[in-house]
Parts: sequence; structure tokens; C-alpha cells
Amino acid sequence: MKSLPSERSIIDDIRSRLPDGGAAGLVRGIGDDCAVLARAGGLLELATTDTLVEGVHFDLAWHPAHLLGRKAVAVNVSDIAAMGGIPRFALLALGLPATLAKAWLDDLLAGFIAALAEYGVVLVGGDTVRSPAGLVLSVTVLGEVAADEVLYRHGASPGDGVWVSGCLGAAAAGLELCRGGRALPAGHPWAPLGRAHLDPVAQVRLGRLLATSGMVRAMMDLSDGLATDLAHLCKESGVGAEVDAACLPLADELRQAARELGRDPLDWALAGGEDYGLLFAAPADAAEKLVRLVAEAGGPVISRVGYCTAGSGVVLVHQGRERHIAYQGYDHFTGPARP
Repeated sequence: MKSLPSERSIIDDIRSRLPDGGAAGLVRGIGDDCAVLARAGGLLELATTDTLVEGVHFDLAWHPAHLLGRKAVAVNVSDIAAMGGIPRFALLALGLPATLAKAWLDDLLAGFIAALAEYGVVLVGGDTVRSPAGLVLSVTVLGEVAADEVLYRHGASPGDGVWVSGCLGAAAAGLELCRGGRALPAGHPWAPLGRAHLDPVAQVRLGRLLATSGMVRAMMDLSDGLATDLAHLCKESGVGAEVDAACLPLADELRQAARELGRDPLDWALAGGEDYGLLFAAPADAAEKLVRLVAEAGGPVISRVGYCTAGSGVVLVHQGRERHIAYQGYDHFTGPARP
């Protein structure tokens, strides 16, 4: 039996089977962080779905229930943030194994509801079913954005700066530490790495700030690793990109963990995934204004890590050498399960 191709190939296959021209009210379908639907009054409806599967995205042995509930919200809200939108409503579908303890489910739901409240999202429905093979959480989040503020993955131009928010690779490092049985209590110097994996934060405020700045041309969230996500943005925009390894924002604790574990921190930064910061392109002459705007708003650190090019693909420049890095991030069908 022929094995499944890459996740990207499957999505492209699905996309190719759809009729040309879309449907009435559809502004943007497959190919972005959210589907975009027309709405009255100059607003657009945003819709996104993400699914978390036991044994693929998390392990009940070390992912606390309430943090898993929070993460299920954050990874979906992050897609809304990537379009510059405001999250509004959520649907929750649960596949529950019969062996799951009621107290554990209570903790999961408490974390889920608390995270919804923090992001201003209301749960309006969903589904619950029995699962014969582990816990499954599938969440749909609906949001909105003004038609003149929405940001897509397409729109970047050659010469634009490539930017990221926050630090790269922390979640991937945290996953490796959790998977290795490392205890990371609050006072541990590597605790931020564990927290980045277990309890990510969606950058809604930053997404809104960038969307209303008039300086950003394309944007998406960082969920599969910089190499893969930047390749997606470049493909949709019809550009290439060059990334300077020396400009990648790496936290001190990540560098320390990499040294002690004998790992190259660039592997986590480029291919680890689940950072849930924002990746965006902006004109080169907007750099100073962007940094000042985000700093004055109290946002996270943003870093210019490279430039868009007139070619195709993503090239990393490291210690004077170039190598192609596109699509080196996590893939559900061609790589191992994360936990």
C-alpha cells in the first residue's frame, strides 16, 4: 500500500479538487491561516479549525489537563491573530476515551474556559463522542476583521523585510525536555521552554497592531517552524526569502539547553514548530517605525531575520554558507509524532 504524501501535498490535492471560482460570500478559502467570508458593514468573518490528538500533539503523562485546555484555545486563536482579526466565538468537539477520569476532564475544561475568557471568546456549541484510541480535541474559532485591515499570506514583495515576534524554537526545546522526563518547576532556568510548549500565548494584540499599522504586507503565525512557515508565505506571495542565521532570536535558556543536550539550537528555531509568534513581511524602509510602534505598545520583541527575494524557496545564510531550508518543519505524515 502506498504511504501518504506530505501534509502540504495532501492540502494541495484537496485544494485542486475544489471548483474554480469558489462560492458566493467566500473571500479566501484554503491557503491561509483562516478562511475569510464576506459580511455586511465592511467586516469579514474569519474561520479556523485546529485539532489536537493524543500521541501526536500531546502526551497525558506530562501535559497537565488545564494547560492542554488552554493550548487548544491558543493554537486556534493564533490563526485569527495571524489575519489581524479579533476572536469572537468557538466550537469544541471532544473525542473522549472511556478510561479518561472525570476529574481530569474537569481540569481540561476549566483551562479551556479560562483561556476563552482571556481572549474574549464565547463557546457556542460543539460535539462529544467516544474515542477508541485516545483523546481528541478539535476546536473551531470564528473571528472578525475589517476588510481594509485583513492580512493574508500573499502580499509580500522582493526587498521586504522578513520579521518574527518573540523567540524561536522555545516550544520545540520544551517538548524535547518534557519528552525526556525533565522536571521544569517554576524556578528552573529552563522553565520558560516548558511553558512555551505546554501553554503558548496567541499574539492577538500584536496582530491587531500590525494589521492597523499600514506597514505590513503579509502575515501568518509560526506553527510548523520558521523554515516551513516562511516557505508557505513565500509560495503564496510568489517570492523567495533569504534568512540570516545570526539574526534569529534565540533565548538564553534555549542556547543553554542546546549546549547541555548536544543539540544545534538552529534545528529547534528553524524546524521545531509551535512557537505561535507572528511571521510577517514589511517594506525595508518601515523597520525603524515598526520597532518603535511595537515597543511603545508594550508588545513582544520583533526581529528582522531576513529579506524577501525575487527568486523562489528559502535560503539560510549561516557562517558565510547558504543552504535551502524550505519545508524542514514538522509534517504529520512524513515525520514522527511529536510526543
